[in-house]
Amino acid sequence: MSHRSSPPPKHKGEHKGRGLPHGSERGSSSRDKDRSASVSSSETMPAGGKGSRTSGATNTAQKVPNRLIDEKSPYLLQHAYNPVDWYPWGQEAFGKARKENKPIFLSVGYSTCHWCHMMEEETFQNEEIGRLLSEDFVSVKVDREEQPDVDKVYMTFVQATSSGGGWPMNVWLTPSLQPFVGGTYFPPEDGLTRVGFRTVLLRIRDQWKQNKSTLLESSQRVTTALLARSEISMGDRQAPPLAATMNSRCFQQLDEGYDEEYGGFAEAPKFPIPVILSFLFSYWLGHRLTQDGSRAQQMALHTLKMMANGGIRDHVGQGFHRYSTDRQWQVPHFEKMLYDQAQLAVSYSQAFQISGDEFYSDIAKGILQYVDRSLSHRSGGFYSAEDSDSAPERGMQPREGAFYMWTVRELQCLLPEPVVGASEPLTVGQLLTKHYGLTEAGNVSLCQDPKGELQGQNVLTVRYSLELTAARFGLDVEAVRGLLTSGLDKLFQVRKQRPKPHLDSKMLTAWNGLMVSGYAVTGAVLGIERLVNRATNGAKFLKRHMFDVATGRLKRTCYAGTGASVEHSTPPRWGFLEDYAFVVRGLLDLYEASQESAWLEWALRLQDTQDRLFWDSRGGGYFCSEAELGPGLPLRVKDDQDGAEPSANSVAAHNLLRLHGFTRHKDWLDKCVCLLTAFSERMRRVPVALPEMVRTLSTHQQGLKQIVICGDAQAKDTKALLQCVHSLYIPNKVLILADGGPSSFLSRQLPFLSTLRRLEDRATAYVCENQACSMPITEPCELRKLLLQ
Repeated sequence: MSHRSSPPPKHKGEHKGRGLPHGSERGSSSRDKDRSASVSSSETMPAGGKGSRTSGATNTAQKVPNRLIDEKSPYLLQHAYNPVDWYPWGQEAFGKARKENKPIFLSVGYSTCHWCHMMEEETFQNEEIGRLLSEDFVSVKVDREEQPDVDKVYMTFVQATSSGGGWPMNVWLTPSLQPFVGGTYFPPEDGLTRVGFRTVLLRIRDQWKQNKSTLLESSQRVTTALLARSEISMGDRQAPPLAATMNSRCFQQLDEGYDEEYGGFAEAPKFPIPVILSFLFSYWLGHRLTQDGSRAQQMALHTLKMMANGGIRDHVGQGFHRYSTDRQWQVPHFEKMLYDQAQLAVSYSQAFQISGDEFYSDIAKGILQYVDRSLSHRSGGFYSAEDSDSAPERGMQPREGAFYMWTVRELQCLLPEPVVGASEPLTVGQLLTKHYGLTEAGNVSLCQDPKGELQGQNVLTVRYSLELTAARFGLDVEAVRGLLTSGLDKLFQVRKQRPKPHLDSKMLTAWNGLMVSGYAVTGAVLGIERLVNRATNGAKFLKRHMFDVATGRLKRTCYAGTGASVEHSTPPRWGFLEDYAFVVRGLLDLYEASQESAWLEWALRLQDTQDRLFWDSRGGGYFCSEAELGPGLPLRVKDDQDGAEPSANSVAAHNLLRLHGFTRHKDWLDKCVCLLTAFSERMRRVPVALPEMVRTLSTHQQGLKQIVICGDAQAKDTKALLQCVHSLYIPNKVLILADGGPSSFLSRQLPFLSTLRRLEDRATAYVCENQACSMPITEPCELRKLLLQ
């Protein structure tokens, strides 16, 4: 299946300061970038392009593995039988390049990337290409999820010197690791309009031999320019910009790009972007009585509803696919990412808080049901992703979406039962066919299926409301709901027998932190203790397997072993800024959901470590990697784009505010102000690129609410007050349970807590702002009124 949809030009190179953020952080380029991949250099170099898919695979038992066979990364292991002398990223490869005076060929991807699979099959299994790479280059493979520092640095180069970027990302480096040519996907051979990878290799080999000094000079110039462009610093600025101005500009930019009919913020492809939805909800809260406020709420809720009804949601097995290839959210890129599930569970929970519509809470519960079933390790951790490709039948070549597609005939055969009481002869299969928009010819358009592989195949998409479907066949709405549910259950059981998509069983600390938030927030909002307990198990997994007690550092990744065991690479890969920021957020959310202060204590410790390892004491903000990580990398960058995942700096800024609310440690408030000031120019120039940071800026300038509940955590009256708080959308709060004496952890952080008393020995709430607390409140309804003011 081949989706050729490309974003409009304004979306390309977006972290350079143009356009709306979308899912370019991961996986988007396996579909959303035009596959006429660019090669970037100051020299005139050829461009790669989309080639026809060919299967060069042979039985791996007949092949000799390369050194990647000793790695644990699922992505690197997918290349372990290529006829390429691959090296993992490290000094062995760099030393060889210096000793033999050869350029480095760096190829970056991940295990569930469709176009990475394509290039592996077509290009890296080609014997002649393997010989060229092994003889004339030092070839290095990197899993971008294991080593985001390497990926960010060279993606900065590719996007800055071309019209876009994506994965697989292929970059040629000097032995000192400075880039001089870069691109994305390459077919193996020349086509009518595209230069193939073999030709690219030959040209670069010849230029390295004949014009090496020119290439080196060009590389140095580009690196110097990138250093200047990527610098984010306070400079001579003394304070961040006004939140009201940034809020207004960010909202206006989103409003201009909004799709009135289908929701979302682009033509095609369309990505779920939780950071934008979070900003819109926050904007609505601050402008509830204005037309713009109502507009912000409508845009967010409509987008969430259209996504949930579209084919981007898996109606049979729940969870969301990576993105939609069309404007209508109908035909997705079928990859499923952990970080999407984590953030969207929160988005739909917030939508339920705001609207009270159980449609949204049901979607949130469905997402977590999918994660429980398909992305959960027995140790408590969470897997990274499921692939988009799978075999239609065992032994067949994998195709994108094969696991998820249906024909009309299949539904008719699987669901032949007659519907009693319908106004015309009707089977359950026909009911589902009508409601979910299946057709005999298939509901995938020709432009999305240029090879004709999907004729007659359908993606389930809600085409009508329950009320319209019921009226069409003269049925009761609840009867239709029940028939659709039982029909989907039958399809789920049948689908379980199909060959499953590849599971990336790598567990990343950052994404596990996001998932802890997903379970904690959803569990708290919906009052489902089981979900909060699952968040607790996720946090225990992180502390047990991803935390080094001796140094206080987080590890980046681990891998599923046999049974419930967990394995690490040797030496371990240490965490990056996003690992700390996302885990600290998860722990703060878990504390508010569970009121177990141990999670808050660990969050404080991790924040101290984050500050020590990543803080830029001169320019403000956090670097993405430690100074000692990524030796020799030409750049040390700061994340400046809220995309498919929020920027780690945006999350860190909000964490600092919350931590200050929990502790009153002035250093964290000062760091937050410095960070926001360092990113001032970026926010002023294109606030829509940093909606999460703009939201944090607003919270900082408005001030946090400290909501204190004095009571026994297990008492009914305490739980009633806590649930009252959780049921409301209050993004600028910290929720504190004062259930101990002056020696308790929180009382030591906030001595004023010991002055707050229970009223008439009942659980009592106080709302504190600007160093002043409200009168004591014991009734949830009174607390609700105060919090809604």
